[in-house]
Amino acid sequence: MGRLSDLFNRKQRNVLNVYCTAGFPDLGSTIPVMQAIQESGADIIELGMPYSDPLADGPVIQASSSVALQNGMTLEVLFDQLRVMRANIHVPVILMGYMNPVMQFGFERFCRKASEVGVDGVILPDLPEFEFENEYGPIIKKHGLDAIFLVTPETSEDRVRKLDALSSGFLYAVSSSSITGSDKNMDEVGSYLKRLHGYGLKNPILVGFGIRDKTTFDQACTNAHGAIIGTAFIQAISGPANDLSAIPAFIKNIIGT
Repeated sequence: MGRLSDLFNRKQRNVLNVYCTAGFPDLGSTIPVMQAIQESGADIIELGMPYSDPLADGPVIQASSSVALQNGMTLEVLFDQLRVMRANIHVPVILMGYMNPVMQFGFERFCRKASEVGVDGVILPDLPEFEFENEYGPIIKKHGLDAIFLVTPETSEDRVRKLDALSSGFLYAVSSSSITGSDKNMDEVGSYLKRLHGYGLKNPILVGFGIRDKTTFDQACTNAHGAIIGTAFIQAISGPANDLSAIPAFIKNIIGT
């Protein structure tokens, strides 16, 4: 059983996935940030692979990607950093990014390296279904990785069911068809999540985009297995001193411990 399956077998509610950008705020911050996220009580770490044109990301995460790239973060550097990850990181780790740098690195090489260092799954928002089914999905599966797809409130029921069938680990429910970090009407999000829940999908559902504090986290978890926080976390560690001591208080405030 993989780490994600094990997690959702043990915990069906209030699963917290925290997004951080590899190489931010400093090039050497990746592992220390991940350790602080884990030690503060998060259940999953979603590690963003910085890219110059991140289409789904809002200005805060875009800025963190720009800083990380300026710091010298590349996929080569990232996998070198993650070689020691599993000595201390025990929660599931997901790599989130875009196809362009992955293809430049080499798709199978990327999956092999991810598996070797202990990554559990990948989120590639711009990987089309057809290409996934006919070319890339078998490679991901060959290397023991979960593939996580995104759905939105505008996604039809048939397509939701198709993406759920293609996904493993969990299904990423984008709270609205907008970029990360923008405010959301949580009542509307709740109706959308109830609709997804009513489909009886095979995967757990985590909701992301616009989850920023305990209130929005709790609201999201009412109708989902958990939620993903990215922009608010990046803001919390973006102070002038790049002080990672803000991480425990930020996460404990979200989960209420």
